[in-house]
Order: sequence, then C-alpha cells, then structure tokens
Amino acid sequence: MSHEQNDQDRVESRAHLLPEEATVGSDDPEAQAGAILTESDIREDQKIAPDTVLEHRTSDQTVTPSEPPD
Repeated sequence: MSHEQNDQDRVESRAHLLPEEATVGSDDPEAQAGAILTESDIREDQKIAPDTVLEHRTSDQTVTPSEPPD
C-alpha cells in the first residue's frame, strides 16, 4: 500500500463524524478529517512543544486523597 493510499484510508476512516461533530454538521467531512489528521501528525512529530516541559506523574502524586483508601 502506498503512502498516499494509507493517508487516504486514514482520511476516509476519520471522515465519519463523531457524535459531537454530527450535531453541528460539516460541509466537507473529508477536508475536515484531512486537517485534523495533518494537525495530529504535526503534534506527534514534535512530541512536545518547544519551551515546554513534559512531566510524568502518577495520580497519587497529583491528588490529595479526601479519605483514606479502603
């Protein structure tokens, strides 16, 4: 399968509107899907935005429990 065919398959798969998108509709679901996937690919390639710090924490490090665990 060619790269272009793989991209087209991704667009066609994503062009099916999510419930939230179907509520407001779309004039061109395939163009919308292409834009969403392109933006996603860019973010994936960048991994993290410049001038930001990626923190790895677990939920117990971020939340103070309100009651003791059972």
